[in-house]
Amino acid sequence: MDIPLEKKRFTTKKILLLAGIGLLITLIVFVMISSMGGSKLNVEKERISISVVEKGVFQENIPVNGIVLPITTIYLDALEGGRVEEKFVEDGSILKKGDPILRLSNTDLELSLVNQETQVYNLLTQMQISQNAARQNTINKLNQYTDVESGLIESKRMYDLNKKLYDKDAIGRQDLVKAENEYNYQKERMKLSKQILKQDSSAVKQEKGQVQSSYARTQNALELMRRKVADLVVKAPVDGQLTSLDAEIGQSKNKGERLGQIDVLSGFKVRADIDEHYISRIYNGQTGSFSFNGKSYKLTIKKVYTQVANGRFQVDMQFEEAVPEGIRRGQTLQIRLALSDEKQAVMIPKGGFFQQTGGNWIFKVSEDGNTAYKTEITLGSQNTENYEVLSGLEPGDKVITSSYDNYGDVQELVLKN
Repeated sequence: MDIPLEKKRFTTKKILLLAGIGLLITLIVFVMISSMGGSKLNVEKERISISVVEKGVFQENIPVNGIVLPITTIYLDALEGGRVEEKFVEDGSILKKGDPILRLSNTDLELSLVNQETQVYNLLTQMQISQNAARQNTINKLNQYTDVESGLIESKRMYDLNKKLYDKDAIGRQDLVKAENEYNYQKERMKLSKQILKQDSSAVKQEKGQVQSSYARTQNALELMRRKVADLVVKAPVDGQLTSLDAEIGQSKNKGERLGQIDVLSGFKVRADIDEHYISRIYNGQTGSFSFNGKSYKLTIKKVYTQVANGRFQVDMQFEEAVPEGIRRGQTLQIRLALSDEKQAVMIPKGGFFQQTGGNWIFKVSEDGNTAYKTEITLGSQNTENYEVLSGLEPGDKVITSSYDNYGDVQELVLKN
């Protein structure tokens, strides 16, 4: 006998289908509940910062740190190497130009000076001997010239006399010819003597010039050597304060080694470190400002150092007016460096909201002040206090500028008193 089979109401296929539909419905409900539940968040007003959007004068600037330095620093280097024998002053001393700071000793240099002096004295002695010999030689030639001149006069006298006697037939022609030959001979001697004196004079002048030139060169070398030895005593090149003196008695210093520096105390400058991101926007003449003892002071960039080290470069700034009273070397100043001219712009104060939004949106407070909702915005430049608003907000609007760390993805804030 056949046994009727009971038809199954739930097959495996149906069970799986129903399970899938159930999971889908559950997911949809969960998303709806999560979305509805997370779209609003109650916030106490006293825990947030509400700022008013304003329109006013805006100038882009960045904060930089500056160190107060002397207006001029003169570095002291060892012009000659040597051993530190004596220190006349200590680090921090106020010096006048020419004041001795320390003395080095260098036996090789001092010995070279002695040899140079000896060479000069020997050359001077040789020059004097040479000049005396030249002078004596000139005297001898002048004496010879005098003798020739006297012979010429005598021969002319005899020739003239014999010529008269010959005309009177008192002497023969042989005597006249002899007197004439003697007279011509003495004339040639006179020409030769004059030429010798002229050449001697030129030779004496040339020799004297060469000797004097050689002596002058040697004398200059001696003066140079004396200055090199004098450089062993390091002196202050300008009035100022001695700082960073690095020299102790007995220490050996090489030529060109840094010994210290002198700070000129006639004024101060400020050296500031700036992020390399702004290097293309920094130039001479830009201004900055800082506060000191309750007053605001201005600085102007005078020199830009384009070398970048550790992601930063430096500029030197000078005070536009009088240096603030009480400011000291080494002080750190908080400077607002202007990157643009002043202009009219819509602004919101800086705040913690920027870390979460990147400046793309902000919570704008409703007119009744009970809620705040997400609003897309566009920010432009910034300075130490404000952001420039390019779009999304109008003057008079109120926004929340404090941190959004705890708000998650909520779209609206309910503000509670």
